Amino acid sequence: MISSLLTVGLAQIAPIWLDRAATLAKMVDWVARAGREGCQLVAFGEALLPGYPFWVELTDGARFESALQKRFYAHYAEQAVRIERGDLAPLCAAARAAKCWVLLGVMEQPAARGHSVYCSMVWIDPQGEVRNVHRKLMPTFEERLVWATGDGAGLRTFEVGPFRAGGLNCWENWMPLPRAALQAQGEDLHVALWPGNVRNTIDLTRHIAREGRSFSLAVSGLMRRGDVPDHIPEAALLREVLPETSANGGSCIAGPDGQWLVEPVADVETLIVAQLDLARVREERQNFDPSGHYARPDVLRLEIDRRRQQVLIERD
Repeated sequence: MISSLLTVGLAQIAPIWLDRAATLAKMVDWVARAGREGCQLVAFGEALLPGYPFWVELTDGARFESALQKRFYAHYAEQAVRIERGDLAPLCAAARAAKCWVLLGVMEQPAARGHSVYCSMVWIDPQGEVRNVHRKLMPTFEERLVWATGDGAGLRTFEVGPFRAGGLNCWENWMPLPRAALQAQGEDLHVALWPGNVRNTIDLTRHIAREGRSFSLAVSGLMRRGDVPDHIPEAALLREVLPETSANGGSCIAGPDGQWLVEPVADVETLIVAQLDLARVREERQNFDPSGHYARPDVLRLEIDRRRQQVLIERD
């Protein structure tokens, strides 16, 4: 008999802010810890590698031709993840050793696409292969000064143990159509990546679970003034303008009835481990299945354009 159980881990940690190599090494250690805890999936927060751009709203980020903002951005782009270059190889090896899926938020800089960065959710399977890169469809408010807009190429679900899992970045989780697109692909385990803060996760996590009659995981990062390394540009200024806590976590898990399995956890680095049972999804789908017996495709349908956005299309 095939098991209906899945053990998941939410790694709520702070980055070594704006330092790709050091943050990557820290994440590798936490994947190994998740493996020792028996996790079949472990997730990290949005933009954790190498970190969320907290400086923008605190340093006059919208000022045009600002030398300060150019220095910040140049460093950020230099620390971004180039998947084609093999930047995620240590995490791929860690996933393979731990025999678990790894989901993480990165600042992605695609090869041969200039120097723009995308807020991307990366899926690494237990064989250590990068299976999917979903670029955030719409950066939120001041994020648009730093991040490029994504596309539908990575809006997909995957078989993770007995579940079909999907996920979105931060405020994408408020967007009804991306949620519906994942539900229509059979999603029964939803993973929401957040930069941090209980205010983001406390309401929406339960809503997503209840709406989709799915398990809903929210995984957040931490960011404290003390997490600013000495060696990054303008470190002294950043410590001066950043609050004591910019991101306080808020990782949590809701069941398919919309009730808490793990209420939001704040202000601590921790690995939250839980065992999920697909039988609970089947029970809740008895009276409401958003893409099954409660759908009306004869009235309402959704279309996804899966093409990667690109300026150049080459034809022979």
